[in-house]
Amino acid sequence: MQAKIQTKSDSQIQQEVLRELKWDTRVEETEVGVTVENGIVTLTGTLSSYAKKLAAQEAAHRVFAVLDVANDIQVRVPGSLGRTDAEIAQAVRKALEWDVWINEELIKSTVSNGFVTLEGVVGVLRERDDVERVIRNLDGVRGVTNKIQVKPAKISAEDVREAIEEALERRAEREARHIKVEVHDSFVKLSGRVRSWAEKRAILGIVSHAPGVRAVEESLFVDPLF
Repeated sequence: MQAKIQTKSDSQIQQEVLRELKWDTRVEETEVGVTVENGIVTLTGTLSSYAKKLAAQEAAHRVFAVLDVANDIQVRVPGSLGRTDAEIAQAVRKALEWDVWINEELIKSTVSNGFVTLEGVVGVLRERDDVERVIRNLDGVRGVTNKIQVKPAKISAEDVREAIEEALERRAEREARHIKVEVHDSFVKLSGRVRSWAEKRAILGIVSHAPGVRAVEESLFVDPLF
């Protein structure tokens, strides 16, 4: 097996991640530490919100040649700006009520020390992700645990597989040829290689919209030279 040629050194990747963090206006880049080993980035430090922690993670993934990101950033809400758990719970409810894509009556939340646990039932995996997206951007939220269950309408495994493969071909024909799709009892397993984190996210986004999908297990390997 031929050895893989490394396109960037760890030092180059580190500098580019730091520049990407500085470029992203959502991130307080001076508070984020970056180390790189064999293309794997570790983020450390302290930020004032969970949304900023995730923004830093996304920024690191956007850098070409980054294989994986370990996000060890801590979230500490400043005391003067912090919300009580009761205030966060009220904000969660209002956010769910205002989002047109969410049936808020099906979702309940628990808040403890700024950490929000979401529970309930939705019909499509994308709805589950939408709820988390709305909540993680709220002031005072330090983390989100998503326990929402997906109970889709009954559909055959073959129909799910065909829907996913057709969507992949519409959006990115190259990826579709190299992604293996397996379906067992509404659980989808994806495997294969992609060229970037952006491609990987696009594929997972496509799958989350497919009817009948309850959960996704993925082993999509990011290989910039693929």
